[in-house]
Amino acid sequence: MFVGRVEELKKLEEMYRSKQFEFAVIYGRRRIGKTTLIKEFIKNKKAIFFMAREADSSINLAGFSNDVYGVVAKELAGNAQFSDWESALDFVARIAKRERIVLAIDEYPYLAGGFSPISSLLQAHIDQQFKDTRLFLILSGSSMSFMENQVLAYKSPLYGRRTAQFKISPFSFFEALPFFEGFEAEDKATLYGAVGGVPEYLSKLNSKRTVKQNIIELFLTPSGHFFEEPSNLLKQELRDPSTYNTIIEAIAYGASRLSEISSKSGLESNKCGKYIKSLIELGLVKKEVPVFETSSRKSIYRLDDFMFRFWYRFVFPNLSAIVSGLGNQVYEAEVRKNLSSYMGSPFEDICKQFLVEEAKRGNLPFLLTSVGKWWGNNPLEKRQEEIDLLAYHETSALFVECKWTNALVGADALHDLEAQSKMFAFANKWFLICAKRGFKQSLISGQQNDDRLRLVTLMDMIDKVGKNVRNCL
Repeated sequence: MFVGRVEELKKLEEMYRSKQFEFAVIYGRRRIGKTTLIKEFIKNKKAIFFMAREADSSINLAGFSNDVYGVVAKELAGNAQFSDWESALDFVARIAKRERIVLAIDEYPYLAGGFSPISSLLQAHIDQQFKDTRLFLILSGSSMSFMENQVLAYKSPLYGRRTAQFKISPFSFFEALPFFEGFEAEDKATLYGAVGGVPEYLSKLNSKRTVKQNIIELFLTPSGHFFEEPSNLLKQELRDPSTYNTIIEAIAYGASRLSEISSKSGLESNKCGKYIKSLIELGLVKKEVPVFETSSRKSIYRLDDFMFRFWYRFVFPNLSAIVSGLGNQVYEAEVRKNLSSYMGSPFEDICKQFLVEEAKRGNLPFLLTSVGKWWGNNPLEKRQEEIDLLAYHETSALFVECKWTNALVGADALHDLEAQSKMFAFANKWFLICAKRGFKQSLISGQQNDDRLRLVTLMDMIDKVGKNVRNCL
């Protein structure tokens, strides 16, 4: 079942209907669904789909020849091969002069790695031949640094030739809802907090099993899909996975500033910073500063992939026990006990996604120009403060509290938000409290008398935003 990517497919279809030369660049981390998106787009179209291999040029040329002939001259497939890449591209150009055809080259970095002149060769063909044809060229790749630096960047031979680019991101919680069919609202959020929004990871969930059963089967058994996934991914992408593993472990255990990560990992700050940059490019780590702050001194780092975050929190410290067949015991002793505190951060992300969706539909009291966490010194109380989410535009701000708790949220949450808001000189202030379960009557009564306050439960978010998202799928 193909899920989501509505806007990407819509744009690709618009480009296809132009009947002129188009060149789309599609990139994103592994397992994010690039290949699935391309294959969905080329359904029922005349299309050559070639997946490059991590091999030398001759092997890739043989595979490319077979895929081209398999579409335009099936009798030659497996029996004929182009003499070189230039003649192969010349052949495609001749076909595209007569009819609309898609040429999709997946894992393009592998092709370029085995034959470095390919980008210059494509540039020459675009400028001299392809631009006057009906070819729809797609280059796709999982190495985001390669695609950004060697395909899209100013110094690339292909710079300026693309007519569209798509950086494919993980699904939001609301986009991922079709994968959670059959689960209760809290279970949907919990599973999102465990596996994140990567489509391939979401597809491994079993709706016929409980959250506990899914977590044990996927994470806490040696044969589970995610038991070795982080290690395997690091080995695929990085030359020195052990060092990166040490850095990720340090972040997972609470180190957030560069100095802390450097100290815990035993690396010099400059060297540590370079490793972290690579992890950011892979989409595994992200750098954050307090909303509307610019000072790098306040920047922190955290894991940006929920599956990695969950794995390092619950699997990595218990590898020996899991290998010994004690996955059920690990769940009871570690996961069940700490899952509520772990879910605080994923729930904040879900609430942030909710705000963005509401902004798209004009349901916020002002234009949303920025939203994020805020932390820093409270000069009024002489202490450090943290605000879960703060959204603002010019003189207006929305202060948000996110409560992942089984208890009903009371008026004290609003009082705390109001007190924190006094640190800021916004002329217009609104308040939003998001809760896993619900609210005490005292807070509900307060909302009825205060148009600055909005109360939203997880179920409210799923009902409101999820319905709109599902209608677009």
